[in-house]
Amino acid sequence: MQTSFNSTGAIAASPAIERPGLGGLAREGWEACFRFFSESTGRSLAGTVDGGGRPVLGIPGFLASDRSMRGLYAALGANNFGVHGWEQGRNFGVTEETMPKLIERLDALHVQSGRRVALVGWSIGGIIARELAKCRPDKVERVVTLGSPFSGDLHSIRIWRIYEWVAGHKVDEPPYACATHEKPPVKTIALWSRQDGVIPPALARGGKGEADRTIEIDSAHIRMTSDRSALRATLHALTER
Repeated sequence: MQTSFNSTGAIAASPAIERPGLGGLAREGWEACFRFFSESTGRSLAGTVDGGGRPVLGIPGFLASDRSMRGLYAALGANNFGVHGWEQGRNFGVTEETMPKLIERLDALHVQSGRRVALVGWSIGGIIARELAKCRPDKVERVVTLGSPFSGDLHSIRIWRIYEWVAGHKVDEPPYACATHEKPPVKTIALWSRQDGVIPPALARGGKGEADRTIEIDSAHIRMTSDRSALRATLHALTER
């Protein structure tokens, strides 16, 4: 079965946006090589909010897996959320199997918990989360994106050529018809950072009407699932009314 992200058509064309400088990309490389996705920071935020047992489904970024989300998952678990990974291994980009598998997982979590599920997506995982919410709005409570380029020209991303080489499709031509800039019909909160060395801030915060709220954080892209300030902001985004 082929499931489309959204029936509204192709990604809208947008003016070119200045990409992060090479210095920012170098800092991201340093973070990736010498920092770790530790669970200790997440656990140290216990008691920040009360998740009330609400289910949260995490979706990792490009070339990342649930293991790279463990700092975030630890923070969620320490604050009384039901934590669930996407369980598709590494994210090698959008494939024809990505969305059907996530829809199946979301449906199962909804039945299991009897509650609507919050989605938290990092980088491309946030784009996937937004499109998943469009497919199943009745089963999604809200979407929180972390440094996700859902708006503007994806060629402004520093690693777009690497993405195309790995994923096997053009960065702006995924195997599903979609309009990534269109907000899902559920509460949608976008976290973005001026320190992001991979994703231009304008792409991650979006334009008017593309998210219900945007929150600026002070974090490198690679650290958004383990940085203390980013984790705290995510917890509050998941519980704000």
